Amino acid sequence: MSESAKNSMPIAVIGGSGAYHLLADQVLGKEKQCLSLDTPYGASAPIHHFISDDLEFLFLSRHGETDYSLTAPFVNYRANIHALKECGVQRIIAWSGPGIVNTAFKPGDFVVPHDIIDETRNRATTFFDNTGIGFIRQSQPFCPQIAHTLHDVLHESGFPHHEQAVYACTEGPRLETPAEIRKLRILGADLVGMTLAPEAFLAREREICYTPFCYLTNYAEGVKPREFKKGELFEGMQTEEEKKKVDASIQKFPALIRAVFESLKEEERTCDCSEALRRYKNKGMI
Repeated sequence: MSESAKNSMPIAVIGGSGAYHLLADQVLGKEKQCLSLDTPYGASAPIHHFISDDLEFLFLSRHGETDYSLTAPFVNYRANIHALKECGVQRIIAWSGPGIVNTAFKPGDFVVPHDIIDETRNRATTFFDNTGIGFIRQSQPFCPQIAHTLHDVLHESGFPHHEQAVYACTEGPRLETPAEIRKLRILGADLVGMTLAPEAFLAREREICYTPFCYLTNYAEGVKPREFKKGELFEGMQTEEEKKKVDASIQKFPALIRAVFESLKEEERTCDCSEALRRYKNKGMI
């Protein structure tokens, strides 16, 4: 990736395992270049530069590109977000597949969460260690402008979707116990996953717009009675019918994301994400 490209790529997708091949194989264009950036926090995950007609974007996979080779607690979130900022990224769509706590939601549904509960314990959560910087308001932890565009695209698609949800982020890599899911329900969580924290908060510290775009994979532990099945993904927490619905939703992602990109490229940033650190800049601390 050239220096000019690194400074002119305003949008990126952060995805999970398998997302890279799905994007590469479908409608989002040809890959122009790939590299991993060295950062003060270590090496980033590989960053892929896609181009199609007049649309360009970056893609980064949290967990690896051929399988789930790196579990959520061990993702280098700081290196990844720092590297995307260095590449000129202003907006991030975070592709995620959480489980369901609230039974108003169904496997295969699309969701644009509006809030988050951070239940992680051991992750590096800020770029501002040992400083007086980082006291940042979180009334809208995800970018409302990207969310609005996602809502419009989902309305036009006609696919089952929800415009609001509270996402609880747990430490992992293990899944949650039934008692933990009951606790999260009491706290107001609708969904549970392992990837959006501290990713979302780090993006805000770098003044990048960040919004998750979720497809729902399974009911969380204890939400629905499910027998243990040896050797399967989720060990039986997902029925065959649910798996088909989820797989069908995943296949729709590239076209939906492209539609979001097409809308966003015509819009200037009007949200407050880019001003998160304004008072520190005004004081000359940054």
